[in-house]
Amino acid sequence: MPTDDFVRWLSDVGSEDSTAVGGKSANLGELADLDVPVIPGFTTTAEAYDYYVERTGVDEGIESELDGLDVDDVSDLQARGERVRQRISEAAMPAELESRIVDRYEELATRLELDDPEVAVRSSATAEDLPEASFAGQQETFLNVAGRTELIESIKHCFASLFTDRAIAYRENNDFDHFDVKLACTVQKMGRADLASSGVLFTLDPDTGFEDVVVIEAAYGFGEPIVQGVVDPDRYVVFKPTNGIVEKELGGKSQRMVRRNGGTKLESVSAEQRDEFALSDERIRELATYASRIEDHFDCPQDVEWLVDGELDELFVVQARPETVHGAAEGNVLRTYELVESGEELLEGVAIGNAVATGSVRVLADHREMHRVEEGDVLVTEMTDPDWVPVMKRASAIITDKGGKTSHAAIVSRELGIPAIVRTGDATEALSNGDPVTVDCSTETGRVYEGELEFEVTEEAIDELPETDTEVKLILGDPDRAFSLASLPVDGVGLAREEFIVTAHIGSHPQELLERGEEEQFIDALRTGIAKIGAAFYPDDVIFRLSDFKTDEYRNLEGGWKYEPEEDNPMLGWRGASRYYDDAFSDAFRLECEALRQVRSDVGLENVTVMVPFCRTPEEGERVLELMTKYGLSREEMDVWVMAELPSNVVLADRFSALFDGFSVGSNDLTQLVLGVDRNSEKLAPLFDETDEAVTRSIEALIEEAHRHDRPVGICGDAPSTIPEYAAFLVDAGIDSISVSPDVAVETILSIAALEDES
Repeated sequence: MPTDDFVRWLSDVGSEDSTAVGGKSANLGELADLDVPVIPGFTTTAEAYDYYVERTGVDEGIESELDGLDVDDVSDLQARGERVRQRISEAAMPAELESRIVDRYEELATRLELDDPEVAVRSSATAEDLPEASFAGQQETFLNVAGRTELIESIKHCFASLFTDRAIAYRENNDFDHFDVKLACTVQKMGRADLASSGVLFTLDPDTGFEDVVVIEAAYGFGEPIVQGVVDPDRYVVFKPTNGIVEKELGGKSQRMVRRNGGTKLESVSAEQRDEFALSDERIRELATYASRIEDHFDCPQDVEWLVDGELDELFVVQARPETVHGAAEGNVLRTYELVESGEELLEGVAIGNAVATGSVRVLADHREMHRVEEGDVLVTEMTDPDWVPVMKRASAIITDKGGKTSHAAIVSRELGIPAIVRTGDATEALSNGDPVTVDCSTETGRVYEGELEFEVTEEAIDELPETDTEVKLILGDPDRAFSLASLPVDGVGLAREEFIVTAHIGSHPQELLERGEEEQFIDALRTGIAKIGAAFYPDDVIFRLSDFKTDEYRNLEGGWKYEPEEDNPMLGWRGASRYYDDAFSDAFRLECEALRQVRSDVGLENVTVMVPFCRTPEEGERVLELMTKYGLSREEMDVWVMAELPSNVVLADRFSALFDGFSVGSNDLTQLVLGVDRNSEKLAPLFDETDEAVTRSIEALIEEAHRHDRPVGICGDAPSTIPEYAAFLVDAGIDSISVSPDVAVETILSIAALEDES
């Protein structure tokens, strides 16, 4: 056999060579032509692997060891796998193959101008990293390999890792012949991530499949602890169309993997470094640019590993492969999980999978106890690694003490289609074997409840819905739901509520944060929340309503009692526009404006517009608009709407039209004030009627006058989706848009289409 076929430079291979050098090596070679930085190196070939196993005779031993294997017998699988790997690792490398590998290593040393350079040896299986079959993480990586002897031994161990227990089980379960899969070895100069940072990224949101973002996880040192779930990494979300940073979440980063004595070890990270982001904004955007370039070239979502070399202060991509969970999905079905029964909450963590599952707890100390897990159990452990794969598919859900959104447990649970909650902190201590629990990952925060609670699953096919002249938009408060709702065929967001973001993600009164010198906390959280919603529905308009807390609601925030008066009727008190220009609140209003300015200018989401609530008079509107301009929100560059929720908005619609770019009817408050009915009064509840003629005439009058001044009118409220005749009234009145909650969006589109057909 010609030995020139045993080793090839990475720069000489491309995606068409995946059968020769495996997906990993082929993709790295391809990246070099895309102006994506790749660490110099070479790869062995599938022919080299075949030559090794045939020339040494281990192929016959492998076949005999695996004959009659039952992968569900975990003990037998482990014993046979160990014997196969030992056969491969202990065989003598054929002289001609060793000579070619050593020659290429010495050529690499010459190119790098180094003696015996340290290299990383990574597996590259010929069936790995294909869109239809993910073998990610099943073979081994060897770091800090120095010298010829260590290189040859590492390659032999790499060959042996083609037969890890998890890889054997995967091939058996997916009908791959063990000898149809070959293994090449990627050999590259060792990147000094131990002096800087490394991590993983996806070119879509790995939880929801939302395709317009790059999601990056980063920590100090080598990247293996991130994948293993040992380290809680930073998390960054970048919006592809603008390359703007939507979200930055600081991770714990309590440990990092570094080089020590020719190997690696975990060491503690100082408290000061933990409180800093592992990547600068410039580096985040640079990484996102490369990620988008890779995705565009391969024409499918990508799962990418990267590092920053601390010696060179340069970024390198070390692996790119197709993302196989959402990238291979077909159809467009919105599946929603919702608990319909309440129970005692036991613990919470980071949710993976947007689903709900139930089962009996099975706490495992390590993968050697896998035989204890029965079909449908909830697997609970400190963290998982690839050795856990044979048993993870039996579980109905997975719960771990540690890990992030791109940890092994998160990635595999997505691929298996089961929910997981990671980073709970103490699940292994808090949960007991055999106890029935419910794992709820239907929101960003995963929660574990006592008992098997009842839940509902709804599926909506949204591929072929009729178009409507009346726009249908969403009412949305929770930004963590935005990406999962982005596929809804709506015309944007008619009402994005600030109050949910402040309550759920900030918790403190803005003036309390100002007093403590922590205003950036408020700005950052609000900017992130707005940006998530804006990105999800880009380029459609997202109308963000400025704060509309009542005084009693503000008092419930941390420190709120110090700044809020006690009012007899907060519903009619100091709320909405009247707060913004008041000396007692205007500095807090500045924080809202700054968050919006950053969303539009820094993230580039110019589809986000603003709505002013509870604006009693045109003069009040003028004062608010002047203040917004002072705080950096240029009136010339951004539309500003007004909530039409007071009779004065209707009566003076001509004057409000001169100030604002559109109206959104707040039907609850408008009904309250037109009829003089306190919407919170149980005694008067029968009188609160949005269909009352006084209310409907007010809405008709507003639409007519606004249209006379070329101003659109929308409505935000439950009435159009809960009262069938209300939607008909609005369509007949010429409403421009109707905003509803996500769960009735599809139903509303269908009903409006039918109404328009009838008219």
